[in-house]
Amino acid sequence: MSEDSGPTRVAIACQGGGSHTAFTSGVLQEILGDWDNNDYELVGVSGTSGGAFNALAMWYGLLTGEPEDAIAILDGIWDDIAVDGPQDRWLNSMVSGLSRMESAGFAIPTVSPSQVPGPEMGKRRIRTVLERYIDFEEIPDLCQRDAPELVVGTVDINAGVFETFVNEGVTVEAVLASAAVPNLFEAVEIDDHYHWDGLFSQNPPVNDLMSQPPESKPEELWIIQVNPQEFEGEPTTSEVIADRRNELSGNISLNQELGFIERINDWVESGKLPADEFVQTDIRRIEMGKRFHCSTKVDRDSDFLSDLQELGRERAREFLDNHTGRQND
Repeated sequence: MSEDSGPTRVAIACQGGGSHTAFTSGVLQEILGDWDNNDYELVGVSGTSGGAFNALAMWYGLLTGEPEDAIAILDGIWDDIAVDGPQDRWLNSMVSGLSRMESAGFAIPTVSPSQVPGPEMGKRRIRTVLERYIDFEEIPDLCQRDAPELVVGTVDINAGVFETFVNEGVTVEAVLASAAVPNLFEAVEIDDHYHWDGLFSQNPPVNDLMSQPPESKPEELWIIQVNPQEFEGEPTTSEVIADRRNELSGNISLNQELGFIERINDWVESGKLPADEFVQTDIRRIEMGKRFHCSTKVDRDSDFLSDLQELGRERAREFLDNHTGRQND
């Protein structure tokens, strides 16, 4: 709880990672099922790539209904993303298999997503799924309702910088750009600039969540982390090297941002910064804690996604039990 005995201000940041972010969906569903406005106030939510799908679904569901509505949207989006039908199952197996072979060092002929129709069909499918559950034209009005910050991360290819889209700036194009992995999808044009997947930089965006006025700044930052933080020994095979490189690309920039928050906390505690102007933010992580081959980040098998969601619920229950002292039934 806050020092003023009000609810603790919480921001949630959702790391990207393709299909692995079905885990994040499970985490958020469990958190939403346990959410009590007397204990917590959501002041912001951010995401990159698949994490952006989850962040948006949670934010939109809460602003247009109740926690159970947000849970239903999260569940619906991932049900619709999952493989559907024999042809889709064949396509999913082919994409996953090629990804595994490439990470193992096999010479796979590469084709630009601009040269074949499949990637754009996939992007249109994602757009259809998102627009089925989210009325993007409604977002600007929802932002006027004292809403939590909504942040989606991308990379501006032309300017060579990381770019976030915040609140009313979150359009379906921004979310698609956040998930536009270069070797899978064409870049998304926004304001005459082309954008790629936000995994290249802040993953997930944190700075925007921390840039609020002191009265709105989060007292706790919950990071939902899908990429394993630690690794024992030395990666030696091509597959393991590719896996670890993939994990590090999603963690290093995040840890740099979190390190800056911890430094601010130390300065406030030591008196170098005034406590009435700077808020100390406790960082808490909800980690997947399980390593999957990086090729499974493109695997949409429904059983795999369901297992990831259940793992997310399990990790969230552990987090809530430890964090709030809640006892299991």
